Amino acid sequence: MEEFIITVVPTKNPAILKFETNHFITKNNNYEFKNIDEAKISPLAQQLFYLPFIKTVYISGNFIGLERYDIVEWDDVKDSVAQQLVDYLNAGEPVVKEDENQKKVAVTVYAEVTPNPSVMKFVTNKKIVPTTFEFKNIDEAKDSELAKQLFMLPFVKEVFFDVNYVSINKYDVAEWDVITMELREKIRDFIADGKEVVSAKSLQKQKTTAPEAQMEDANLDDISKQIIDILEEYVKPAVASDGGNILFKSYEGDTKTVNVILQGACSGCPSSTYTLKNGIETMLKNMMGDMVNEVVALNG
Repeated sequence: MEEFIITVVPTKNPAILKFETNHFITKNNNYEFKNIDEAKISPLAQQLFYLPFIKTVYISGNFIGLERYDIVEWDDVKDSVAQQLVDYLNAGEPVVKEDENQKKVAVTVYAEVTPNPSVMKFVTNKKIVPTTFEFKNIDEAKDSELAKQLFMLPFVKEVFFDVNYVSINKYDVAEWDVITMELREKIRDFIADGKEVVSAKSLQKQKTTAPEAQMEDANLDDISKQIIDILEEYVKPAVASDGGNILFKSYEGDTKTVNVILQGACSGCPSSTYTLKNGIETMLKNMMGDMVNEVVALNG
């Protein structure tokens, strides 16, 4: 049986907290319940309404959103609520009694070119993963059913997932105008079926290398943390728009060298060296002065 893990995520509304799950908990719809009577089809929502501070329950593909009354603060109760959700889900109890005959999830997927001619970006209108994942081959993809299915196609070289898109690196044996439609349909059908893109095991492994985890690492020096902040705020949004990602690897204080890893469309891209030197390196030098001398991509 799948083991559920809950991640608590704040929202812009201080009264609402998201409890993200590492597995999909609904297949076909989003649900909103204002009271216990409205929640007849959701045993989980009914149980949550027994908590006197719960005002509204939202249930979607991979999260439970809860709105509270003002009688409590989330900081006082969020841990106990998260534990209650974990216990409920791991007991195998039903979340929502969905009609199995309902239509598939409405999913839109469109293809978008990237600066890397070998990589195409397939953008969805739904969140498919909570963070980035890169698979270089089918063995690495053992914890991702979608990646495994994509690697079954002989022209797929590498697969990269981000929050709402899939970047695919192809072999030269095929042209995009021939294979784009097939790839788009395969990705759309997989997501429309409500299937899990990556497994809980893969999610847990990825958390240890996430920027948030790096920032909490007591062994990480202040300069490295400052570099991570700059990469997250200024660099990642730009490279994500091109279907790629950049990860901080290390900072060498003696040579003032920043080592990074390029993923997705950025990896092996003919223009990545220019972007690295004239974009990222220049930015870090301008923002950090003489603390940075060079930026090096360890994988290209």
